[in-house]
Amino acid sequence: MDADALADARSREWARLEELSRERLDGAGVDELITRYRAASADLADLQSSVGSSPQSAHLSTILARARLRLTGQGENVLGQVGRFFARQLPAALYRLRWTTLVIALASLAVIVGVALWVSSDPALVAALGSKADLQYYAEHSFTDYYTENPAAVFAGMVWTNNAWIAAQCVLFGVTGIWPLMVLMQNAVGVGVAVAVMIAFGRGDVVVLYLLPHGMLELTCIFVAAAAGLHIFWAWLVPGARSRGEALARAGRSLGTVAIGLVFALGLSGLVEGFVTGWGLPWPVKIGIGALALGVFLAYMLVLGRRAVRLGETGDLTEFEAGTPTLVAG
Repeated sequence: MDADALADARSREWARLEELSRERLDGAGVDELITRYRAASADLADLQSSVGSSPQSAHLSTILARARLRLTGQGENVLGQVGRFFARQLPAALYRLRWTTLVIALASLAVIVGVALWVSSDPALVAALGSKADLQYYAEHSFTDYYTENPAAVFAGMVWTNNAWIAAQCVLFGVTGIWPLMVLMQNAVGVGVAVAVMIAFGRGDVVVLYLLPHGMLELTCIFVAAAAGLHIFWAWLVPGARSRGEALARAGRSLGTVAIGLVFALGLSGLVEGFVTGWGLPWPVKIGIGALALGVFLAYMLVLGRRAVRLGETGDLTEFEAGTPTLVAG
């Protein structure tokens, strides 16, 4: 076969295929694109089998590659994916968790207050926690020294990684239905006992001042992580019209991203805890900084999240990224 002769004979067809690959197509245009793609593929096979590599086959391969991308679609630019994730997917996923987060927050705060009042009001319960000397030293020194005994950057990094790991566990192991509840209860009881010891030794005001700056955002992030995990569990428990596997996969894709987002939010909380909580700023400034950090997170979750949901975002991958879904009734 003469490659030049074939190229001359098919030049119009190949040029038309290249045009179709660039144009906006209706149904008839897509049909024509498929027909010409098949014909050009046959031409390329003839060229490669008869003459091997050649300028003509290289040119036709380029045209076919462009047409194939038009037929099958192509992934979004990486920078575009990152922008979409932070501007739409993540806030939409967070927004879906707003009411569950609120319920978890109220329940956890009730446990913290209940444990603190119960333990601090009973000297026998306080004594059961340790010797009076040890507890007094904790109340007067250990509790506050914890925030300044390490360099601020080291301490911030330490609490960040620890809290991010706890949040990730709540999301990733949420399908069990037990793990998030266990983390929440351990956290609430632990904080409640610490507050009880401080109250018992007349340091209740200190514990509030030291917990508020970073704790507002830190605890909110843990509540959100637990909410995401419990939503994943509920999707598996009550899948609706989908199979359990499909419901679990969809919930995992759309809510697993919360763990990534909370890494950044807990990083901000870690900075506040490491550089603000234990250091020499006036308490109104410290609490104001903590409230501002929480306000930024809530605005991202509720304001930007509501906007993303109104645009049809669910937090899940696009159909191109996740694959064509199975159609279900209802």
